[in-house]
Amino acid sequence: MSQRPSDIRIRKQSRLLQLDYDDGTRFELPFEFLRVWSPSAEVRGHGTGPGTLQTGKKDVMVTGAEMVGNYALKLSFSDGHDSGLFTWDYLRDLGDNQQAYWQDYLGRLEAEGGSREAGPQPFGGSTPH
Repeated sequence: MSQRPSDIRIRKQSRLLQLDYDDGTRFELPFEFLRVWSPSAEVRGHGTGPGTLQTGKKDVMVTGAEMVGNYALKLSFSDGHDSGLFTWDYLRDLGDNQQAYWQDYLGRLEAEGGSREAGPQPFGGSTPH
């Protein structure tokens, strides 16, 4: 049985999606994290494997959210991405495993030479903050 959050808040200033549950659990999922772990075919791929590495999403914003039936949340992002349906089960999984998934993402960025920063990267260096 899927567990729907009892409260959902988009905190634009903090760039977080806050999910509260009746059992007292609260998850604060960064917009970048949600974007790079979008359940869309564009991100996850159409079969097995790691899907398409998402880069340059550090400053992405959630620009909209709409309920899809009683089972999912459709998020729209500032980079135009809006095709992923975040089911309640998937959002709970993202919250429960946030640290491990984030480390997986950072490891993959490093292994594949990607960056969280938008735009072209200078050779041998990273973009200053």
